[in-house]
Amino acid sequence: MSEGGEQLIELKFRIFDGTDIAHSTYASSMTVATLKQRIVAEWPQDKTVAPKSINDLKLIHAGKVLENNKTLADSRITFGDLPVGVITMHVVVQPVIANNKTEKSKEEMQKLNSCGCIIL
Repeated sequence: MSEGGEQLIELKFRIFDGTDIAHSTYASSMTVATLKQRIVAEWPQDKTVAPKSINDLKLIHAGKVLENNKTLADSRITFGDLPVGVITMHVVVQPVIANNKTEKSKEEMQKLNSCGCIIL
């Protein structure tokens, strides 16, 4: 499908419990960050795990995590490979807090591993 010369692709996003959300047709020029904003906005309210921002989400397509600053076309989302079908991407919620703990533990490990030697 195309609109005004722009390639369109039908996508849906599968979250951790198997629910599909944000099923729609998207322009190939749309960035992954914009896509994530829509997913956050359409996230089901009844879920115990929910993203607070786009930084809490990872989109996975064909085994690769998509980068926020790239468009769907840049991310090599397969256009036209499926005769009539919807491409399903997987959505992983990973709060930023988990990353902060890792950084702290690295700093703590550096403090623990620091040593000094004195040769007399």
